[in-house]
Amino acid sequence: MRIAIAGETYYPGVNGQAAFTIHLAEGLAQAGHTVMVIVPSERFTTYTEEIHGVLVQKIAGMNWTRFHPEAFISLPNFGIGRMLDQFQPDIVHIQDHYIVSHLVIWAARRRHIASLGTNHFLPDNLFPYIAFLPLPISFKSAVLWKIMLDVYNLLDAATTPTETAAMILRQQAIHIPVTTISCGVDTHQFHPDPGVDRAAMRRKYGLDPNRALLLYIGRIDGEKRLEVLLRALVKAGREDVQLAIAGRGMHLPYLRNLAAQLNLGDKVVFTGYIPVEDKPALINSADIFAMPSIAELQSIATLEAMATAKPVLAANARALPELVAPGVNGTLFKADDVEDAARGINELVEDRSRWGEMGQASLARVQPHSLDNTIRRYSDLYRSLIEARGAVPVDKSRKKKGRLADSE
Repeated sequence: MRIAIAGETYYPGVNGQAAFTIHLAEGLAQAGHTVMVIVPSERFTTYTEEIHGVLVQKIAGMNWTRFHPEAFISLPNFGIGRMLDQFQPDIVHIQDHYIVSHLVIWAARRRHIASLGTNHFLPDNLFPYIAFLPLPISFKSAVLWKIMLDVYNLLDAATTPTETAAMILRQQAIHIPVTTISCGVDTHQFHPDPGVDRAAMRRKYGLDPNRALLLYIGRIDGEKRLEVLLRALVKAGREDVQLAIAGRGMHLPYLRNLAAQLNLGDKVVFTGYIPVEDKPALINSADIFAMPSIAELQSIATLEAMATAKPVLAANARALPELVAPGVNGTLFKADDVEDAARGINELVEDRSRWGEMGQASLARVQPHSLDNTIRRYSDLYRSLIEARGAVPVDKSRKKKGRLADSE
């Protein structure tokens, strides 16, 4: 099949949507399909490059740093129709409802191309950035959902990564079928690795080899609620625990100041961005993975930790309870509740004799989420949507008609 994927984030983004889009596009290409990704450029020009077998079409754009350091917004572009005409996709798959995706869907509809959209969106993700608007949360939420649904209701079908996410979407005014397909985790990359030198990896990032290590990896933004972990660490009152917060984001300066105010000292370490090649080893070097977010429709980072056989401390919010079973592969705490988070930290640290057992439970629970399974299910869904339009999916071996010109 020839598959066009569109969205607002791809390389070099490190957020969850970017990670999913990269894994999906590259996984489909490795499975023999021909894949093009259309995303905003990080500069003012439109250009094309090939990354790991995927044709990446960058639409002229600009970095919207006032909103988020990883946010790029495309400029008005009238060449997307030409891109589709040259690439001739069997199906287009959007990852959001913003400018590029909207333009791609309108162009696809005019050409009667099958379409699908994966929803990674919750209004909660945007609330921290529009807090300055003096409007009720319910009104903001309704407006944000309407903007999203105005695009997604143009599609043939939608997917979400979890049943929780599907339920949330079905509660809105969506008029198309919604299917649950996990974002997936690369279990070839993330797996238990007894050969990792845990002490050396910890020292590399300024972490104590001798204390129980509670690790968070991901975006450091408001909805992740990382301040709850900092305050819970104080409340837990333990000297044998260290918290590592790995990543980058808008909330980092606030968290650094809070850690200083709480006199946490080396009980918390901000490691900065972790290169992809170090992530599996760093997770293998941790004892417990933490995810305090209130806005996870799945959490790829949590899947990666589970695939590495780690117990998980997570907020009882959104889709996280689908991944974490209290007493089985970790524990849940009440979202935004510092005392309950402290209880969760103490409970897991004191139960260190069961870390191995809980890690194996995480490993078992993550197996249905393998990226191989995700790629297989998306391939089957694409084929069914194409055939529903009366078309015949192009054979995987069909050759590309050529690279898109940088000037298009």
